[in-house]
Amino acid sequence: MREDPTIGAVRARAFTVPTDAPEADGTFAWDKTTLVVAEVEAGGETGLGYSYTDASVAPLITKNLAARLSGLPALDIPRANAVLWGAVRNLGRSGLAASAISALDTALWDLKARLLGLPLASLFGRARERAEIYGSGGFTSYDDRQLREQLAGWVEQDGCRAVKMKIGSQPERDPARMATAKAAIGAAHLFIDANGAFTPKRAVAVARAAEPFGVAWFEEPVTSDDPAGMASVRATAPAGMEIAAGEYAYTLDDLRGLLAAGAVDVAQADVTRCGGYSGFLKIAALCEAAHLDLSGHCAPALHLPVAVAAPRFRHLEWFHDHVRIERMLFDGAPVARDGAIAPDLARPGHGLILKTRDADAYAV
Repeated sequence: MREDPTIGAVRARAFTVPTDAPEADGTFAWDKTTLVVAEVEAGGETGLGYSYTDASVAPLITKNLAARLSGLPALDIPRANAVLWGAVRNLGRSGLAASAISALDTALWDLKARLLGLPLASLFGRARERAEIYGSGGFTSYDDRQLREQLAGWVEQDGCRAVKMKIGSQPERDPARMATAKAAIGAAHLFIDANGAFTPKRAVAVARAAEPFGVAWFEEPVTSDDPAGMASVRATAPAGMEIAAGEYAYTLDDLRGLLAAGAVDVAQADVTRCGGYSGFLKIAALCEAAHLDLSGHCAPALHLPVAVAAPRFRHLEWFHDHVRIERMLFDGAPVARDGAIAPDLARPGHGLILKTRDADAYAV
């Protein structure tokens, strides 16, 4: 590596991949998933990052943010982040802008590691060799057969010690669905995710109804926009049931608000939304100071290097859609073994390479 390489070309493309079956949760239904892939060049290397977001993020990167990165020192990621966050001041930091910056930040870290000839997990410094995963899917659009086969598969084939299912779109069906799920997974832990479908009082009733099925984790029982309401659910939920949220924390302030309200037992963060690896590590420090565990939300292949580095990290969401897409579109996607995934230390950066020809079929 020559000294002080500067950022050159910055590119972004959007890809939309149909789901393998209709999917729904407590507040939304979908049949396709879009990701925006960002690439940043410097010193003869290319860093790659991405975000699961809307296709409009690609032109936000190429037409607005790319020129601001060009010419900056590639190794000075805090400086690049200051430029990027400053550039979106009048656009609003959260949502699409945060997703764009997240894709660029993960690309910058991948680039830095490649310039240094290091796996990104080693550049961060590993706190553990592997990241525990839990299977995630169990969509409310699934029939009982689909639900049983998917959840049992994660336990029996991937060794997951916990699995998560969606609830809330038809609450009257949920107790029977939870019974089906628990019967399928045996001794494994059952998690549920309402995606903010309930009011606080209704969420408490759901938590109590879920207790007989050994539910250990209730994610977003109410919207994360209501930290006080979520805190009230946490205060009255069964003692063995943890309340989790944070996937929509686009900034450090978003997560700080949940912690300040006492809203969660376990915090979540998503590198494709929270400002990339830089934002995730800041959230990890915030959680450590608050004596709370942190869980990674979705995008398991991209999370992996930081998942083995972050303090008080509990587990990573092995989300059906994203596992499938990352295997389809990227060489180097991790493989689950005994309920965990591990970085390949023989590969520089995060180890992911876009399969361009395969991805082109899904280009927007």
